[in-house]
Amino acid sequence: MLKKLYDWMLEKAGHRHATKWLAGFSFTESSFFPIPPDVLLAPMCLAKPEKSFWYALICTIASVTGALLGYAIGFFLFETIGIAILDFYGMGDKFDAFAQNFNEQGWIVVLLAGFTPLPFKVITIAAGSTAMPLYVLIFAAIIARSARFFLVAGLLRFFGPPMKDWIDKNFALATTVGGILFVGGFVAVKWLI
Repeated sequence: MLKKLYDWMLEKAGHRHATKWLAGFSFTESSFFPIPPDVLLAPMCLAKPEKSFWYALICTIASVTGALLGYAIGFFLFETIGIAILDFYGMGDKFDAFAQNFNEQGWIVVLLAGFTPLPFKVITIAAGSTAMPLYVLIFAAIIARSARFFLVAGLLRFFGPPMKDWIDKNFALATTVGGILFVGGFVAVKWLI
C-alpha cells in the first residue's frame, strides 16, 4: 500500500498544481497538520530536479508563514484550539512544565524542531502560548526550515536518480527509517517536555 502511495505521489509531483499542494502542506504542518511537507517535496524534486531549489523556497516561505499561524493559535487560542492540538500529539498534560523554561532556550528548540523530525507545530504553538518574541520565532524558523528544505532539495537535485533507484529497490527499508525518524521526533518532544 505504501509503495502505491509513493508511486502515486511521484506521479502527482509533476502535476501542474503540485506546487500549491506543497505550499499547503508546508503551511499547515507548521501549525497543526501531522504530515511533513518532505513527503511531497522529495518526489517533486525527483520528478523535476531542475526545480528542486524553487520547491525548497516554496516550502520555506509557506512553513515560516504557517509558523505564524501556530504562534497565533498558541497566543490567542491556546485554551481552545492549542490544547486540543497538543492533546492530539499526546503532549497536553506535560506542557505546563515545558512552558516554564521554554523562552530561556526556545530559540534553540525552534532551530532543532525546524530542522529535525520534531513536530514543529508543537513548538510554534508553545512559542505563542509563552509569548516568545515573534522575531525570535521567525528568525529561528527561517534558518531551520530553509536549512532542512534546501538540504533535501540539494541532495535530490544532485543525487536524485541514484536515490530514486535505491528507494525503489529498498522501499521497505526507506519507509521503516522514515517512520522511525517521524516517531523519534515525537519521542524527542515528549522527552523535552
